[in-house]
Amino acid sequence: MIFEALGSAVLGLILAWAGALRLAHRLPARPLVFSTGVAGALFGDFVTRTALGPGTALLSLLGAAVISVASLSLLLRPAGRLRRRSAPA
Repeated sequence: MIFEALGSAVLGLILAWAGALRLAHRLPARPLVFSTGVAGALFGDFVTRTALGPGTALLSLLGAAVISVASLSLLLRPAGRLRRRSAPA
């Protein structure tokens, strides 16, 4: 169980690093991105392990990756400028 949690934390760190490398212009500060990736992976591992039970390490890592990517996607900023339209008169 310790190795599974450590593996999911490393997986979250790798996913956060890849996202920070690829989308640096759309993400906030790197420490926030890395901590969100790791926290999302640990939470995903916890939820998946709770739902499926012990003995499903690969599925737990898959759940960790999915929740980590989902939590990292919440940090993304819009690519371009936001255009404000005035309300029609």
